[in-house]
Amino acid sequence: MGSHRRGGPTAVLAAERPSLTDTLPQRPVRDRYFDTLRAVALVRVVTYHTFGWAWCGMVFPSMGIMFGLAGTLMAKSLERPALKVVRSRLRRLLPPFWFWGFFVVLAMLIHGWMPRHYNIVFWIVPFGDPPGNKWGVQAWEILWYLRTYLWFVLLSPLLLKVFRLARVPVLLLSLAPILVLNFVWSGPEGRLGNELWDFSTYLFCWILGFAHRDGVLERLKPAVVVVLSLAAIGYGGWYAFTHQGEVGTYDLDEIPLAQAFWSAGFVMLLFWAKSSFGIDFAWLTRFKRLDRVVTIFNARAVTIYLWHEIALILAVPLIDQFWNVPAFEKYLPLESQWFMFGIGWLLIAVFVLACGWVEDVAARKRPRLLP
Repeated sequence: MGSHRRGGPTAVLAAERPSLTDTLPQRPVRDRYFDTLRAVALVRVVTYHTFGWAWCGMVFPSMGIMFGLAGTLMAKSLERPALKVVRSRLRRLLPPFWFWGFFVVLAMLIHGWMPRHYNIVFWIVPFGDPPGNKWGVQAWEILWYLRTYLWFVLLSPLLLKVFRLARVPVLLLSLAPILVLNFVWSGPEGRLGNELWDFSTYLFCWILGFAHRDGVLERLKPAVVVVLSLAAIGYGGWYAFTHQGEVGTYDLDEIPLAQAFWSAGFVMLLFWAKSSFGIDFAWLTRFKRLDRVVTIFNARAVTIYLWHEIALILAVPLIDQFWNVPAFEKYLPLESQWFMFGIGWLLIAVFVLACGWVEDVAARKRPRLLP
């Protein structure tokens, strides 16, 4: 084109002809800030399940952050017909769950478990805690997150309508259910009680996702957001430390009220900072390897979450075999939890390669070893 004069016939035709970027569909630009938060949250989950450090949840309340991220994405998706959105969410989540569940259930059957009740249906759709035996509890106890997520997905069309009737009041009132359960009525026993507690604990974070999507946080005065956030964090921390005698720890996972308020304040600050300062972590794309890792974590988030406990379980007998190799026994820190942490991540990588393609199938994409 440099050889043609400006304003000539060829230039006119070129101006009228749509460019390649105009005719091809544009790939959606991902928010690397949210992607990074999700990746760090997954790393923190694996770290906590390896070391059991009670302070992990205070440094980075992963589950509250993940529910907040899911809430804002759900609000965005609900710009489309609600039934279509809910079906899409179920389709993306259930096949990886079924694939993982097949191996867990098979292993429990081999180790003497025999289902005797209709509750086996929760291994098909985890709207409640699925049955199992003690041998497999470490693998399937993490399903509380999927169960709570599914209930949020089902109720989101209604929750979003209620939220938009009075955004700030509804956001603040979303902390009321956990206060009622903690101080007034502890809820029913069994599965329904567990569901109510988990749902109430993270309801604020999910509604906060709606608030972020609708631009509520950026319209609030910074001083109000900071004061409310720090007050919530302060109350959650105070309650955790003053009630640790009741549960034997200040671990937020064991104290729902403290978890609810600490996560509420923490996630509100993260979302407000993004809205107010336009944080997008676009610089991350300059670091190709790090950006690639964040991409993989987000595209394989369900796989990493479901399989990480199994990876940690398998790391123990695998390390036991290392003791039979004199060189390994002499030079490797086989007794260190950090070594188990490393082996666990290697096994997670194996599961991502071996099982991650199920997420592609569930999303109706071409299966790949790595996204």
